[in-house]
Formats: sequence, C-alpha cells, structure tokens
Amino acid sequence: MVDISIHDGGCTGRAVPYRVESAPLFVHCCHCRWCQRESGASFALNAMIEGDRVRLLQGEVEVVDTPSASGKGQRISRCPTCHVALWSNYAGGGDAVRFIRVGTLDEPDLFPPDAHIFTASKQRWVVLPADTPAVPEYYEDAELWPAESLARRAALQARARSQSQ
Repeated sequence: MVDISIHDGGCTGRAVPYRVESAPLFVHCCHCRWCQRESGASFALNAMIEGDRVRLLQGEVEVVDTPSASGKGQRISRCPTCHVALWSNYAGGGDAVRFIRVGTLDEPDLFPPDAHIFTASKQRWVVLPADTPAVPEYYEDAELWPAESLARRAALQARARSQSQ
C-alpha cells in the first residue's frame, strides 16, 4: 500500500483540482469490459479512499449516472469543462468511498495496483506482473486488503449504520 498523507490531482485543464488527504484504502486495476468501455482503455486504475478524505480545491464536479455490470450503477464525477473523469462512486459504497482515477493524480506512479481484478476479460496482450495479486473476477477484501484498510472500512460502515438509525 502507498504510504502518503497528502496528494493532489485534477482534470486536464486544472479547472477542478482536488486533494487526497490520506493513503488509499486499496488500489485495484480493473480489467472488466465495462471499465474498458468507459475508460476507452484496456483497464481502469482506481484508488479507493474515503469520500471525506477527498477535497475539491476549486470548482465543482459534474456527476453523471451510468450503468454498471452489477446493475446498481455508478456516479462518475467529471470536470464540467473538459469532462475528464476524476472519480466514481458505486452504489455499494455510496458517497462514503470514492474510486479516484489514478491517472488524474499529479504523481500517478505513486499508486501502483495492489491487485488486478477481472483478469478473465483482460486484453490478451496485457502482461500482469507476477508480484501483484491477480484474480479472474473480484476478491474478498479480507484476503487482500491490509489490516489498517479493513479497520478504516469498518469505521465507515459503523458510521453509516449510526447515521441510518
């Protein structure tokens, strides 16, 4: 897992800069066909982080609701000017967890994937590194996430439960 506390990012035109205020929970590289289609690339590289640890420094995002393979959809936050996707929120995590598009970070090399997912549908020419976990579909978080990230996720879930009561 990446050991950083603050990292900046933003869209291409810098109309919507943002700041990540802690290390991500987990970074995964998704090779599913949905991510391939939505990104126009061979995979999507996402750093999952608590929503309250991502702060807009300027501007506002345009939220676009899109379908997802789960059928629950996702909300993609884009720059309203250049339309670059900055992060997504999936129905399962709601606003509590943002999936930051690693390529929008100022130093994306600091966020290599902790795991490759949905590799059953990866492009045949993509070669995965032997030292990074790779699974044909999704994984059990407890099997791959560091203990600290699991504790942070449990805190998010507890907060969500208390707010719904």
